[in-house]
Amino acid sequence: MAHIENGRQSFDTMSIRTISSSRMDDESSLGSDSEINGFTSDRQTDKYGFIGGAQQTDGSAQDLPPQVLRQRELKWLDMLSHWDKWMIKRFNKVRLRCQKGIPPALRGRAWLYLSGGKVKKEQNHGKFQELDSQPGDPKWVDVIEKDLHRQFPFHEMFVSRGGHGQQDLFRVLKAYTLYRPEEGYCQAQAPIAAVLLMHMPAEDAFWGLVQICEKYLPGYYSPGLEAIQLDGEILFALLRRVSPLAYRHLEKHKIDPILYMTEWFMCAFSRTLPWASVLRVWDMFLCDGVKIIFRVGLVLLKCMLGTREKLKAYQGQYETMELLRAIEPRYMQEGFLVREILEVPVTARDVERENYTQLKRWKKNRGELNFKSPPRLHGARIIMLAEPPRRQDLQQNPTIVLDVPEPAPDPPPPPASDPPAPPPVIIETPETTVPETETDPLQHQEAPPTDVPPAKETPLQRSTQSLSSTDQDTYL
Repeated sequence: MAHIENGRQSFDTMSIRTISSSRMDDESSLGSDSEINGFTSDRQTDKYGFIGGAQQTDGSAQDLPPQVLRQRELKWLDMLSHWDKWMIKRFNKVRLRCQKGIPPALRGRAWLYLSGGKVKKEQNHGKFQELDSQPGDPKWVDVIEKDLHRQFPFHEMFVSRGGHGQQDLFRVLKAYTLYRPEEGYCQAQAPIAAVLLMHMPAEDAFWGLVQICEKYLPGYYSPGLEAIQLDGEILFALLRRVSPLAYRHLEKHKIDPILYMTEWFMCAFSRTLPWASVLRVWDMFLCDGVKIIFRVGLVLLKCMLGTREKLKAYQGQYETMELLRAIEPRYMQEGFLVREILEVPVTARDVERENYTQLKRWKKNRGELNFKSPPRLHGARIIMLAEPPRRQDLQQNPTIVLDVPEPAPDPPPPPASDPPAPPPVIIETPETTVPETETDPLQHQEAPPTDVPPAKETPLQRSTQSLSSTDQDTYL
């Protein structure tokens, strides 16, 4: 139920957890079997795996030249091989390379390292398999199953009901409800997990989800969603400094931040931006933390409401909300958006300072928070310093493991008693008759003449002798 607080419209916490479900439900019909089956075999799949929908790219964007891409891949491979040194001594260079964009071939591995999911996985070896083997709480299992077909229904990984993408998504989300039963499942976690699954296996995606929920966006998916409400107030306060015109317009029409920023922040813009922009935002978000999410929100608000000409055309609350639901594509274009994000003068310290102010105001007006989330960590370096990894935690594992059968061991030589003994050879001499048994020709050779020096044995001769030894083959 809505009520007025501080001159702006606010909503009780019970309804906020599903506040964005209406839009998700509207899009869920796109993933129905009848419409999906409408795609024929000649459907066009873009380079990100989308076969349609608003996030499919038209191919007009210019890709990096192959030689530039290969150079960046080599640089990232070097960083991943010496991750701890780069993070501690040259983090500014890591940040710069994230801002330029992580090479697609290494994006999944880089995300796992940046988020700390790699370390978390190695320090909890076998935990995901343990959770995956459990049936899960029926209450959450039922809700998760109903949400599976709503996640990126036009992506080839999730296009089929019951396909491998939806199966892995179910496994990851169910495992999280068992890992954090006090939080359970929130609908906005599904897009986060789906984005991770597009770039990494289910176990890696699970630990990436854990890090995002606990380190980057703590409290966002908890009952009551108090953290997202608090960040809405922080965003609104930062907007006053970045775009006073947009701030005054939203305040004039009493538009609460929770109305337009909930899906932006809870889904990390994965359901809002074109896919190329989503990936670039996530590259920077996992490197520098939540300040990137705030910057993206501020850029969109400034571009859509930051000029007097625009405000003249949107004089009411309804018109303004419709405007924010249909952001102009040019403002979300990858190159433009990244440049604007880097120019927004908002730092992690600004976010924390405003968080302190808004938390103090919250306690004054509403009392203590019902769910006390862990402190937010701003970026990959802070996460790594908070949980120092062991050297073995950062070792890279091969992506593809081939099961090569081991060669069969050489059979042991037959015992001397197995072959039948040959009859003794009688050598008659003038003095006596001596029985002589047959011996190995290599072991029993006639002594060379004393007047001829022995020839030096060559490697080829040694090899020939080894191959000619039938009693005990030492060559193989």
